Amino acid sequence: MKEITVEELKEMQDSGEDFQLIDVRESHEYDFANLGGELIPLGTILNNADKISRDKKVVVHCRSGARSGTAINQLEQKFGFTNLYNLKGGILAYSDRIDPDIPKY
Repeated sequence: MKEITVEELKEMQDSGEDFQLIDVRESHEYDFANLGGELIPLGTILNNADKISRDKKVVVHCRSGARSGTAINQLEQKFGFTNLYNLKGGILAYSDRIDPDIPKY
């Protein structure tokens, strides 16, 4: 599975790179803290595969990286995606290393 670091994500955001950010956490988690991505909870990811781009980089994240890894494995196996990147350490790592104002839970 391909991964990117939170520092790489921040560079992509700051440079205006065209990519899609998917958050696979639950809505109550997203409401508490988010990185501005599109919310598609893990339990609904396969039913919403049509919302995920195939022609640009897609970064998938969750709280720590586990659920997003699961989502990527499911999407790659069932739909053959090749452009998905797991955010290593998830939103917790982003809070630790990029933006400490993002609350942790």
